[in-house]
Amino acid sequence: MIGGVADLYTKNGKPLRVDGDDIFDRSGRHVGRRAGDRVYAPNGKYAGTIVDDVVVYRAVERASRGTHFVPRRGAGSPDARRVASTVPGAEPFRRGS
Repeated sequence: MIGGVADLYTKNGKPLRVDGDDIFDRSGRHVGRRAGDRVYAPNGKYAGTIVDDVVVYRAVERASRGTHFVPRRGAGSPDARRVASTVPGAEPFRRGS
């Protein structure tokens, strides 16, 4: 649970599951780890910022670095997608980025 929010969504409404500070996509892929209101990918690169219950990528934050971590397999999110957010920023967790 993050600040009273059990689960998060991406900018485009894709559900994410939260387990402590770890964040998993719908298929159970470990996409990030929370550090304050920021989320970092397993390679330590900035992956997004948490705004309410939405994770958005903000290019102005891209120089921010977190610690590396070994991704683990987790349970995916059973939640359905929801309408895309109007929060400023881009879709986080793109494969290959």
